[in-house]
Amino acid sequence: MAAAAAAVSGRSLTMSRKRLQQLVDALGHSTKHFNKSEVECLIKLFNKLVAESSSRFAAAGFDRNMFRDILHSAFGMTDEMMMDRVFHTFDRDKNSCISATEWVEGLSVFLRGTLEEKIEYCFEVYDLNGDGYISREEMFQMLKNCLLKQPSEEDPDEGIKDLVDIAMKKMDYDHDGKLSFKDFEKAVRDENLLLEAFGPCLPDIKSRMAFEQKTFRESS
Repeated sequence: MAAAAAAVSGRSLTMSRKRLQQLVDALGHSTKHFNKSEVECLIKLFNKLVAESSSRFAAAGFDRNMFRDILHSAFGMTDEMMMDRVFHTFDRDKNSCISATEWVEGLSVFLRGTLEEKIEYCFEVYDLNGDGYISREEMFQMLKNCLLKQPSEEDPDEGIKDLVDIAMKKMDYDHDGKLSFKDFEKAVRDENLLLEAFGPCLPDIKSRMAFEQKTFRESS
């Protein structure tokens, strides 16, 4: 009985060849950084991960937990707040589920985005409340979350406040006590290392290359 149910479920989750080709054609035109062969590989990977998932929401795509597992296993990400924020940026329609289209379009920037695209992406990740600014409180929250891994005898909050002060002095060009997109963009263009100033939200080169090699090897 269980095997039969699983078989039915598997069939219902399998994208038809026609649907796959339509999606590949559409995304092949709209996605800047992947060719059609690569888009097809990414959609096939998406379908494979969905079919293997035990999540009852899997038919619609990746839920937050599934996506977090992928970020951890494929890219070594461990910061739960950052993984949730990456999920938020991929989930363009904000329905708490990442579709095949959102997966491919999100990875286009995540893996191969231009500096401008990555600046926009990172700013969206760091703008926790979506008001168009990165506030001192948001900086503190993110830095505290990614830095407090080891217990310390000193008051860790004081050290984090110092880091926030340093970031503000370096990046708040209009001196209004918060970072606008314009502030963030100028700071990163002046010093590229500031792109991930408030937490790791992009893959490192090694994990990115490993993911691409594994995912696209059939297309080469």
